[in-house]
Amino acid sequence: MSDVKEFTNTASAGYARAVDSVPEGWTSAELSDFCDTVGGGTPDRSVEEYWNGEIPWASPTEITTRHSKYISKTKESITLRGLEKSSAKLHPPGTVLMTSRASIGYVAINTVPMATNQGFQSLRCKKNALADYIYQYITWIRPELEKMSAGSTFSEISSSSVKRLRATLPPLPEQKKIAAILSSVDEVIEKTRAQIDKLKDLKTGMMQELLNKGIGADGVPHTEFKDSPIGRIPVSWDVLAISAVCSEIVDCVNKTAPVVDYVTPYRMIRTTNVRDGRIKTEGLRYVTPETFNLWTRRLKLEAGDLIFTREAPVGECGLLEDATGLFLGQRTMVYRANKNKMSNLFLLYSMQSESCQAQLSDLSGGSTTPHLRVPDCSKILLKVPPISEQTLISESIRSADSLLEKQQDKIAELNSLKKALMQDLLTGKVRVQVEARELAKA
Repeated sequence: MSDVKEFTNTASAGYARAVDSVPEGWTSAELSDFCDTVGGGTPDRSVEEYWNGEIPWASPTEITTRHSKYISKTKESITLRGLEKSSAKLHPPGTVLMTSRASIGYVAINTVPMATNQGFQSLRCKKNALADYIYQYITWIRPELEKMSAGSTFSEISSSSVKRLRATLPPLPEQKKIAAILSSVDEVIEKTRAQIDKLKDLKTGMMQELLNKGIGADGVPHTEFKDSPIGRIPVSWDVLAISAVCSEIVDCVNKTAPVVDYVTPYRMIRTTNVRDGRIKTEGLRYVTPETFNLWTRRLKLEAGDLIFTREAPVGECGLLEDATGLFLGQRTMVYRANKNKMSNLFLLYSMQSESCQAQLSDLSGGSTTPHLRVPDCSKILLKVPPISEQTLISESIRSADSLLEKQQDKIAELNSLKKALMQDLLTGKVRVQVEARELAKA
């Protein structure tokens, strides 16, 4: 079971228990008893005087793509006149801005007066609720909000549905303590994400430099270059089709393998399992031995094979560390490097390079759902240094990659920790201790 599905089921079960069994001293009521729900609006875009004013104006994308709890700046702004001539409302600082269309239940707290478009049902806390606590609570019950959404064109949750949502809240001092605990985890997660972003930039820069200019003999930079079909390269390098440096290029069986709902040694790799150079084994589907043998009749996977997605999305790839019992699901294929011509790690970084990704975009374009035809999968052009230089380049990039993977593993652990804490603290399963001085401040 995937982490997302597991969290959804756990959160839903926890939410049901929380509203059915109220801890001592807590209050269970409709969300409208704790918050006023306020929608948003968009001024007429044809009227210039309504736009580029002094009032920040948020869209759902700015909430769903951000990692920080707080928001103070937006891409667009409106004037006071635009506010008055639309259904947009000016939210005071400390409002929980909640998305209510398409991606539902994503939240942020504004630190300055701010308006939103109509894709929000924002929550202004009353005296019995704290914004920081409501932020955590809505994050926790987001799966419930998604269930409640309805709409033929896109999902949406109405103001009335939000108001009627059942919520269970502790007294203010306990809200403050719980929010502080969860916020401390958020801060570590945010710092870790910032480190990941820096490492991604470092890796991108290294790949751009090393996969175009190389390292050269004994680490001495190349000084002579030549033109090639895919850009300037050192004179000692070649440009070859990927078929020339692989011993095997094999597509999947192009139909869905029948899966079973019990554990077996045989698992299917789907496109969702191939991300950022890694094969993620969470959520793999199980099959019978008969299905495994039938789906691997063309080729059995080996450690070091590169798994590639040619649709949904195009161009994700990762190396197999352990191929035992694994096989290709739909829209995936395998490249096996010829060890005499290319290392598997260099093949991975080459496929992730700007040059290859541009080729993949060109080869898969021209349709609503981009996909790469099987014959085109052998046409990708690669820059090919001598094997010894491939090793040096790969080891250099791998050093940055290893640091990145450690931080990504750390953030996964932190997210799991927060999910567990939310489940315990927001249901009252584990009660926090509020000291007398904290009661006095509340």
